[in-house]
Amino acid sequence: MRILSIICFILLLPFTSCTDTEKEKKLEERENSLIQKEKEFAAKEDEYRNLLAMRDSIITQADSVVVNTLPANIPGKWNGKMVCTESNCPEHAIGDQRTDIWEFSENGKTVLAKVTDRSGNLKVYSGNYSNSELNLQSKEDSTSTRKTEINLIWNNLQANSLKGIRKVSANNNCVAKFTLELEKSKTKL
Repeated sequence: MRILSIICFILLLPFTSCTDTEKEKKLEERENSLIQKEKEFAAKEDEYRNLLAMRDSIITQADSVVVNTLPANIPGKWNGKMVCTESNCPEHAIGDQRTDIWEFSENGKTVLAKVTDRSGNLKVYSGNYSNSELNLQSKEDSTSTRKTEINLIWNNLQANSLKGIRKVSANNNCVAKFTLELEKSKTKL
């Protein structure tokens, strides 16, 4: 019986080793499959990190955009006095003085200024405010042949007074400069 067992063992030995090589092949295939999946996962992880970096850079850029709004004390009515200090325009002589009523308002990024002179004539200007400089352009009707650009540079902003320079450029290449003093109007809107 012992001999029979040995003979059976010898006969079954090759079959056992075949089974081991098949198992080894299957294990090797599984390992290769896992390695491939790990590579694919690493590639997806890199892509994810790149997308996060791109998102963060976009957020940083969006946050760096500065919206310039008017200081809180500027919107409203102001009494203005201007004195011409420099001019090559026929309608403005050095030393001329003007008094106007200015009304500033803001609509989003656009600043509006309505200027009413002593005769009651109204001119509307629009523009933007940035770094204590207010750039306005005239809002004249489309039939007007004269286009005017006004630049206001405030060199002294206070709660109830504004002092600065007004530069008027017209389309006939004349330029007039004024000192400008505005006082906040006491009347409520």
